[in-house]
Amino acid sequence: MAQISLTFPDGNSRDYAAGVTPAEVAESIASSLAKKAISASVNGAHWDLSWPIEGDAEIAIHTMKDAEPALELIRHDCAHIMARAVQEIWPEVKVTIGPVIENGFYYDFDRAEPFTPEDLGVIEAKMKEIINRRDPVTTEIWERDRAIGFYKANNEPYKVELIESIPGDEPLRMYWHGHWQDLCRGPHLQHTGQVPADAFKLMKVAGAYWRGDSNRPQLQRIYGVAFQNRDQLKAHMTFLEEAEKRDHRRLGREMELFHFQEEAPGMVFWHPNGWSIYRELEDYMRRKLTRAGYQEIKTPQVVDRKLWEASGHWDKYRENMYITEIDEEHANEKRTNALKPMNCPCHVQIFNQGIKSYRDLPLRLAEFGSCHRYEAHGALHGLMRVRGFTQDDAHIFCTEDQIEAECARFIDLLSSIYRDTGFSEFDIKLSTRPEIRVGSDEIWDKAESALEKAILSVRNDYEIDPGEGAFYGPKLDFKLTDAIGREWQCGTFQADFNLPGRLDANYIGEDGAKHRPVMLHRAILGSFERFIGIMIENYSGKLPFWLAPRQVVVAAIVSEADDYVREVTQRLKEAGIRAEADIRNEKINYKVREHSVGKVPVILAIGRKEVEDRTVTLRRLGEKQTSVLPVDQIIADLTDEAIPPDLK
Repeated sequence: MAQISLTFPDGNSRDYAAGVTPAEVAESIASSLAKKAISASVNGAHWDLSWPIEGDAEIAIHTMKDAEPALELIRHDCAHIMARAVQEIWPEVKVTIGPVIENGFYYDFDRAEPFTPEDLGVIEAKMKEIINRRDPVTTEIWERDRAIGFYKANNEPYKVELIESIPGDEPLRMYWHGHWQDLCRGPHLQHTGQVPADAFKLMKVAGAYWRGDSNRPQLQRIYGVAFQNRDQLKAHMTFLEEAEKRDHRRLGREMELFHFQEEAPGMVFWHPNGWSIYRELEDYMRRKLTRAGYQEIKTPQVVDRKLWEASGHWDKYRENMYITEIDEEHANEKRTNALKPMNCPCHVQIFNQGIKSYRDLPLRLAEFGSCHRYEAHGALHGLMRVRGFTQDDAHIFCTEDQIEAECARFIDLLSSIYRDTGFSEFDIKLSTRPEIRVGSDEIWDKAESALEKAILSVRNDYEIDPGEGAFYGPKLDFKLTDAIGREWQCGTFQADFNLPGRLDANYIGEDGAKHRPVMLHRAILGSFERFIGIMIENYSGKLPFWLAPRQVVVAAIVSEADDYVREVTQRLKEAGIRAEADIRNEKINYKVREHSVGKVPVILAIGRKEVEDRTVTLRRLGEKQTSVLPVDQIIADLTDEAIPPDLK
């Protein structure tokens, strides 16, 4: 029998007969390891303990202590166990697919009746019952015809279609969890009892089209989460509760910031409070960009398709563009236009006006550009995913030798803006050349090296994402970490060697000849809408004083204080503070509760004593203690707090 050599993580090797399984390898090392083993890695691939190894390989045996493989198996087995539970309760239900996803799993079902929240509890109970049976998990290799015949006989049409769509004639892997069977690549645990019964939970039911096609049957998708132990599940549920409290959509209603409605899906209706945040942030960004050497421009929102054809967007992005047609009377023809989904082609048009010299470079053009992109209705999500948005967009036209310096300047600017808006931590990802790209290897070498050196000039930690750059150049992505540990991808910096050529952008070099500029696409916030949503959730609505839409409410405790309340409110407004008077005939505790829900940072309460002494009683959001201060002092203090960080 042929021999193979298996190399272990410690560098040692052993010889085994070809076809040995990881389970047998584990047993050869120690019976205790064989009992604890759940899977293996073979040449980096996740391997079922029962799969044979036919050639020399590197191997590692996994146990439940190995978090990544353990979680993958637990979540994968949970998906199968859930499908089995559903069919044991409702035998007529048809099953489709059930993959592992972040933090859990889902399975899609074809069932005439909708699943209810109560059904999820019933399914969970059945899953725990299956887990406690400790049924063995086994696998077999079947020929395609046999598998198709099996599923036809069991009236599982979705499985038949899946098999028929798999290219090639290779045999298929069939898994059994006890008596219940599924088509699956694996790997899986060794018996159902290895799934921790107290570490999973079914979360919700959602609609899903078969194979993502809206013309195909609509299925019901049940989502679940699963972890290695009960404590991890509890921590995740606590995290979800905290995230729910911070949901910008709920806070947007409570703070009266914005709303959406079906007459304009994915478009924001900004209320005065929300627009105050937007304008304050826009003014701050405008000052930062001006100081950083950017020139602000404004370009049209509706542009002829000819420009989008020249830029390449018409072929690659048309399905996401809003198209309009108008009759041009003077030309007696129809003209096809599109609402711009991005600003870059228009910025090149401004660069192309007049002759540019190498002395004009780098040229930094910035625009708070209104863009529109069609997103599927089901993908829309408050401010985080919209159809109409405004980018803090800018494009830098420069020479190849200027890329590194411009990138370093950008990272420095981005760092200061994130710090000012409450995000002290962010990660950088460098995406390098993809297989399909434009430009020579020499240019890509220079661009990637420039971006890498620019990162290192500012910080020494970053991640490389090989092959994930844009077809026109490498890029940097910047991910923020919020107050509860979530990551948000906001900023981007992209080196483009393609679009200037497509749109015939040139500058006159030192040699008197024409040269193509490099176009650096960059954004810091990403879009105002999404960044405001992220800030609302990061601060749980308690925005910094300079950004808070309602900075101060001056509240009367008794009606005799009304005139003094108006006087104090007016003085605050004259000092540039967003203040309002509350002289309603309501108790002060009611007013404090109401304005606290609205996340007003400062409430100044005024009663008879305050009127007599010309003082106010200060209460800050989230604090129980109050303090009594002279009006002049509180105006001076709050005026200082209201100054944006870039002006201090």
